[in-house]
Amino acid sequence: MCFFVGVGATLLMDAWALARQRLFGIASLDYALVGRWLGHMRHGRLRHTAIAKATPVRGERLLGWCCHYLIGVVFVGWFVAFVGAQWLCRPTLLPALLLGVVSVAAPLLLLQPAFGMGLAAWRVPNPWRVRLRALVTHLVFGLGVYLAAWLGAVAGC
Repeated sequence: MCFFVGVGATLLMDAWALARQRLFGIASLDYALVGRWLGHMRHGRLRHTAIAKATPVRGERLLGWCCHYLIGVVFVGWFVAFVGAQWLCRPTLLPALLLGVVSVAAPLLLLQPAFGMGLAAWRVPNPWRVRLRALVTHLVFGLGVYLAAWLGAVAGC
């Protein structure tokens, strides 16, 4: 069930990113850059000045997208371990949204510094805009956790 919920929540987050891009022209994270970052890790490189300028890694797009969905599933697994498996049978919105708020720590404290954007994007021209967009995106992930768990519960928990 955690797999279904994690994939469903990540799908909703990606649908939000696509809608945001089409409706408002706001670009989403290129998950090929996540794959590039992960690919460079095998050579001991954990941090980049500018990940977009780093040498491309073979298969980076597929690697980045697969890891993106795997991370969604892992977050849901940790969440269910924390709140208890019974939540999956009777999901409530608030804990799922709190997961979204907590999960935003990953891009702010790990991904952005590793990509050369600084801690919580402090090196980019509009860091508060980047932070707010990350928070909203992760709140959508939390909403997706709730909705996917609700669908799973309705289908027969």
